[in-house]
Amino acid sequence: MPEPVLIEPDVQFIKTVQRTGGCDVKKCYQCATCSVVCNLSPDEAPFPRKQMLEAQWGLRERLLGDPAIWLCHNCGDCTTKCPRGARPGAVFGALRSQAVMRYAWPGFFARLVASPKGLPVLVLIPAVLFAVFAYLMRSWEHSAGHAAPGPQFADMFPLIPLEIFFFTLSGLIILGFVVSVARFVRGIRASGARGSILAGLVPSAVEIMTHSRFAKCVAEKKRFWGHLLTFWGFVALAGISTIEGFAVMFGVMKTPLPFWDPERLVESFLKIGAHAATVAILAGLVIMLVDRFQDPAKRAASTYFDWFFLVLLTSVVLTGILSETLRLLGADPAMFGIYFVHLTLIFMLFAYTPYSKFAHIVYRTIAMAATRKG
Repeated sequence: MPEPVLIEPDVQFIKTVQRTGGCDVKKCYQCATCSVVCNLSPDEAPFPRKQMLEAQWGLRERLLGDPAIWLCHNCGDCTTKCPRGARPGAVFGALRSQAVMRYAWPGFFARLVASPKGLPVLVLIPAVLFAVFAYLMRSWEHSAGHAAPGPQFADMFPLIPLEIFFFTLSGLIILGFVVSVARFVRGIRASGARGSILAGLVPSAVEIMTHSRFAKCVAEKKRFWGHLLTFWGFVALAGISTIEGFAVMFGVMKTPLPFWDPERLVESFLKIGAHAATVAILAGLVIMLVDRFQDPAKRAASTYFDWFFLVLLTSVVLTGILSETLRLLGADPAMFGIYFVHLTLIFMLFAYTPYSKFAHIVYRTIAMAATRKG
């Protein structure tokens, strides 16, 4: 006879799930329609029915270590077909945000990102850093007898020190992710995910890059294009910025990059590529934002955690476009003001990656690799 299992509900966790997007979790009456209609739900371990029950019971540790919450892509099929309006997709979104907070290191930043109360601190950190940076650069220029800043970004924020700063920041982000992922792997291993992560990493990454799982979604085809354009636009822009940064640091390239110069073809192609990537990101963001604003149910289900990432990424793109436009127009000092805001937002986007919705790409890839068959 099987041993009895003692269930100890975490009432506070139930309330947290309801407050962060899963407000209708208690409506689920276990009909299993969600698991039947989901094209991503595996036959041997179907979701989200099981997880909906565990969320109702407040089984925090079971849920936050369950890789299934990351296999879900929130395509909306289960929510559309649910006869009770329990919105399993929104519940899974709430669970993922709680998982990020559970595993992210240091947890202090995760709590700041998850709450609007933490926003002033998150903005103040990079704003102060860049204000001090600009002051030191101006003081050095004055003491060295250099000219006052002209109509170029590097006149106030010299590119090589700026690149060193952001590469150092990238190293700290990677460190944060390494610790967070190590904790996450322990959690999903404890939940039974025994697959080889190394063996499954490449095929899982290919699925992420092609968004092939999004293509299986029926109810929300627009999500495929919104996510795909944003993803690839961001990857391209990050790659170009990295190449540019290293090239400038080692004296191979000079800035600003020309839009077209026959004598600087490589820089010209990088500039065109950066503009194309920016357009792709903006198009993807417009698709996702319009989709949310047009659907009252989605607006109601969208949480601060969702909006933080979307608004931040949109603001980075728009301030980048505006600062470049002002540079071309020679509108100084407005250009420097917008560029200062742009740098502050870039810092926030990257530095808080392990604690925001941006972290999904890492956790989801690891979960897919750990549960991959064959």
